[in-house]
Amino acid sequence: GSCTECSCSSGKETDKDTSNTKKKENGDQSFIPKIFFGTRTHKQISQITRELKRTAYSSVPMTILSSRDYTCIHPVVSNSGSNRNEMCVELLEGKHGKSCLYYHGVHKVSEHHALQSARSTAQAWDIEDLVRLGKKLRACPYFAARELMVGADIVFCPYNYLLDPQIRESMDINLKGHVVILDEAHNIEDSARESVSYSVTENQLRAAREELDFMVNNNIRQKDHEPLRAVCCSLT
Repeated sequence: GSCTECSCSSGKETDKDTSNTKKKENGDQSFIPKIFFGTRTHKQISQITRELKRTAYSSVPMTILSSRDYTCIHPVVSNSGSNRNEMCVELLEGKHGKSCLYYHGVHKVSEHHALQSARSTAQAWDIEDLVRLGKKLRACPYFAARELMVGADIVFCPYNYLLDPQIRESMDINLKGHVVILDEAHNIEDSARESVSYSVTENQLRAAREELDFMVNNNIRQKDHEPLRAVCCSLT
């Protein structure tokens, strides 16, 4: 129904409203922007979703984007330590004749949330809630959260999902025309620096220099490898 606090309650259509109405009459679906809510840590997302649950907007379609470190439920991959991403990709590609059973059940999570919305029992949820549901339905929470982004009105995620162009591309995040909210935005500078920074050890530099020495000494694309070797030498 119409609200009482803004201009739409007067019943007068603005030019924008009229154009949207014409679009609907012509069968074109009007564009509805999403809200991308970025926070510094996953813990802060938990706090915000907990507050959202207490408001009148608790039933608004939402999702939380996070890494496999928080959402993977595969018994082998989730206990593998630092190479979860690589192991997940290998399972999805079917290497070694194995695949991920949980990935094939992703649709179960979106169907569950759609059913909750239809029954008007949908409520704001947290990553832990999604992981519990994923284990119950034997469905991957990581890819389920990405699938839920399509129909979500609010998308919660850490800063770097919005700032880092590579992550945006891999997660199919397009911010054009959407609303972006950054919680505690004074932390953005540090996150931006981290997004375009890379850490390398001295041993890695020495190993790279040895490989580049081999390339140059064996006349393998010398023009390309000599400048790289010079960089490695100057850094070490």
